[in-house]
Amino acid sequence: QLQLVESGGGLVQPGGSLRLSCQASGFTLAAYSIGWFRQAPGKEREGVSCISSTGGTTNYADSVQGRFTISRDNAKNQAYLQMNSLKPEDTAVYYCAAEPGHTLQTSCIVPARPSDFGSWGQGTQVTVSS
Repeated sequence: QLQLVESGGGLVQPGGSLRLSCQASGFTLAAYSIGWFRQAPGKEREGVSCISSTGGTTNYADSVQGRFTISRDNAKNQAYLQMNSLKPEDTAVYYCAAEPGHTLQTSCIVPARPSDFGSWGQGTQVTVSS
């Protein structure tokens, strides 16, 4: 059974950093692209970043470009989102999602929509506040 579990969220002051992890089980992560998405209260879920199965292709939302870094360790069946220079507007529940890279979106060549990814974790809360 394919399962994704996020961890690493928490409360951080503006300008601080957090590293989110996404642990996969029940399948080989190396065959899937990983997307990070977030959903703030009252807002739609939005794409944050995506990394292809080999790690060779990544993309970022304009709002996080230069502050967030996505990575993966296929040997550990894990993916990560390093978040630096956090802002209050980054406050949201963050989700990782997995999908085979069969489309431009799920290959991370172009930004993906939540509907492009089929397997999801339960989310981890990130709160940026002083």
